[in-house]
Amino acid sequence: MNRRTRRSIAIAACAGLLSLSGCALGGTREGQESPAPQPKATGLKDFDTCTVLSQEELAAAGVGGPGERVEHLSFEPGCSFEGDVRLLALYKNQDQTVTSYATGGSWDSYDQIDINGRDAARAVSSGSTDQGICNVLVNAGGGVVIVSVSGILRDDVPDPCGEAEKIARQVEPRLPR
Repeated sequence: MNRRTRRSIAIAACAGLLSLSGCALGGTREGQESPAPQPKATGLKDFDTCTVLSQEELAAAGVGGPGERVEHLSFEPGCSFEGDVRLLALYKNQDQTVTSYATGGSWDSYDQIDINGRDAARAVSSGSTDQGICNVLVNAGGGVVIVSVSGILRDDVPDPCGEAEKIARQVEPRLPR
């Protein structure tokens, strides 16, 4: 499998599986009224996933910039960065939180953690165990920011969850409350 194919699969898998949680949370049962729409917070509106990390920080994470905008899902835009052996993607979703992803997503594992006083989670999407892919979600600005790390090849990143958490801890002070 070449690098571009692996990258496309990783981005599609992360975006698709993360979006499933959004789909699972919406809707009502037949005969029930839909709740009144709630005003959405705008805390992540101006948060730019492509510029939150400096070139030096990207290099230290083993990837380079500039990032490539990922807009497969309008409600979960992001940015991806590629290195020699790893991919890094950051996404934002104003409509979900760490808690809603826990109950609405499809996960092999979902471990809630704390990152500098914020609710967060280390999550491996369904079917991704031992595939070198991990996501860390952090509550921010009324929504969630997702850091996803994956190896170009399955064994390229020995601890993708550790790497994703390290980057999430680095980004956290820059996130809106």
